[in-house]
Amino acid sequence: MAGTASVYDVGQPQFAARVIEASTDKPILVDFWASWCAPCRMLAPVLEKLAEEFAQNMALVKVDTDAEQELAREYGVRALPTVKLFRHGRVVDEFSGVSPEGAIRAFIGRHIERPADHIRARAEAHFEAGDASAALKLLEEANKLEPDNTSVRIALARMHLLIGNTERAQAILNTLPASVALESEVKTLQTRLNFAREAVHDQGESELEQHVLNDPTNLQARQRLAARKVMSEDYEAALEQLFEIMRRDRRFGDDAGRKGMLSVFEILGGRGDLVSRYRNKMVSMLH
Repeated sequence: MAGTASVYDVGQPQFAARVIEASTDKPILVDFWASWCAPCRMLAPVLEKLAEEFAQNMALVKVDTDAEQELAREYGVRALPTVKLFRHGRVVDEFSGVSPEGAIRAFIGRHIERPADHIRARAEAHFEAGDASAALKLLEEANKLEPDNTSVRIALARMHLLIGNTERAQAILNTLPASVALESEVKTLQTRLNFAREAVHDQGESELEQHVLNDPTNLQARQRLAARKVMSEDYEAALEQLFEIMRRDRRFGDDAGRKGMLSVFEILGGRGDLVSRYRNKMVSMLH
């Protein structure tokens, strides 16, 4: 079936155009397979059937890992079959092994635009313009329209978090299916929510900074200041405070400094210059 309107065999020369660039228009499902892999042969007909069914909304790309070993290494393929879903130039979801058709259908469905997704886009535009009330109203409408659309619920939780409604944000996250709750986007949102709870107190950021300046041993003030810095996305300042907590007292808050740093690394996706610098500082102090 490869070569039809919705399924393509792709190698390194075509990957940028067929996958990276094409994923800005619609989701691209990439099946990393090999001819000797029996589970790959079992999965292929299911993927191709769904690719035909969702041809207007997504495309399936097949990568022969024997012929394209460099691509397999670049995308961390360690088991076959591995299926990765690309959107807007990056991997946003994946699974390995053979899954039932219903599970794969649900996997694809999370990333295909539906009517509620258009409402969500309008809501996010309102929120960016400063009209949180209109944004939340639209998202509630979208959630009623498609209660199974987890992307709408995630957006709703994020907005409640950003305006300080931490209890409502947590309640929404608690309604997500276990498989969705384990996705990196949701785990990052949960981590930010944990910091938000720590940041909710009467003292403002400047007051906390003054407390730390007046008394460098005030680790509780440092922890709250770090949480405030996370919420304002000043991650370097947050890491500096958390590292200082770790340096001064590993027992404080059950090793709150080290655990907080690991949480910030997770928010930052576990990579980048900032993560590397502070991970090295942490490792150097530990050893």
